[in-house]
Amino acid sequence: MENSLGKLFTITSFGESHGKCVGIIIDGCPAGLPVTEEDIQREVDKRKPGVWVAATARVEEDKVEVLSGIFNGSTTGAPICLLIWNRDADSSEYERMRFLPRPGHADYTAFIKYGGFNDFRGGGRFSGRITASFVMAGAVAKKLLSLIGIEVLAHTVAIGGIKARLKALDEIKENINQNPVKCADPRAAEEMARVIEQAKEKGDSVGGIIEGIALNVPVGLGEPVFDTLEGDLAKALFAIPAVKGVEFGSGFTAAGRRGSENNDPFTIKNGKIVTMTNNAGGILGGISNGMPIVVRVAVKPAPSIAQNQETVDLKKMENARLVVKGRHDACIVPRAVPVVESMVAVTLCDFAMRAELIPRVIK
Repeated sequence: MENSLGKLFTITSFGESHGKCVGIIIDGCPAGLPVTEEDIQREVDKRKPGVWVAATARVEEDKVEVLSGIFNGSTTGAPICLLIWNRDADSSEYERMRFLPRPGHADYTAFIKYGGFNDFRGGGRFSGRITASFVMAGAVAKKLLSLIGIEVLAHTVAIGGIKARLKALDEIKENINQNPVKCADPRAAEEMARVIEQAKEKGDSVGGIIEGIALNVPVGLGEPVFDTLEGDLAKALFAIPAVKGVEFGSGFTAAGRRGSENNDPFTIKNGKIVTMTNNAGGILGGISNGMPIVVRVAVKPAPSIAQNQETVDLKKMENARLVVKGRHDACIVPRAVPVVESMVAVTLCDFAMRAELIPRVIK
């Protein structure tokens, strides 16, 4: 089904931006995993917009509710249903724009595909609001992955053309929560924040790049040829609204290199086979090679901007103009960082279960 992802660790997303709630159903999670509502809430709180000037004015509590599958602080083996109620939705502007598709949004394609019956308020199913449920699923997945030593993190590496300098892993872990843009380079973070605020002042927006990293991934995860590890990771990451590009390791840079520059030579370190570089991003032939998985996603500028734009009137079938009013982020990159982290975790969890690295009952 198009709203589900995964084969053994399966997540099914439901809800709309301005509907009653957004939520996720996790099926296949082993019984006995220690997890609480507070554990999940901690991850969801990372996605909140914050209080800085360029953040959306829509303030949702995003309080996690567990409806099933967790009892007395542990998973039961039954489907886990998690949801967040929408408490601060204002649909008035969307009623006004009902037949005026916003440039850069899925308004037009959704209108045609579903014959006009789609929930158009706030983008409905195509809103970034649904990613709150992805983070809930990611919280459970990260708990499972920790049992086998896998750690997943993500951070901002570029916003509005400002690029972060390369940082060591320890610096990334230490710095990403020290600034509103979730960037490991403090100097670049200041410039990024300034660029976002400048865009906001002009009624515009900016995009950026997020890097996801998975550590201690064992060799052998992936099911070639059609269920490759990077293929399923890319599918999960492209489910995040506004993601327009995914690359692993050296990615598109590899296209301009010679093989002698891009190959990762093998060596033995502390009795373990490793590669001297990681241009492959931890994946060879669709299978994890034991090196850190490194994936980057390109996030487009938020399409809801307060500028006069060309569009059409779907009802009158004539050209029109539109200024999108409402409460929108000038840059959604910082809020997407925990979402990237979560989707990487969900995918790795599914593959770890396929490889029987995680038992059906946690004891």
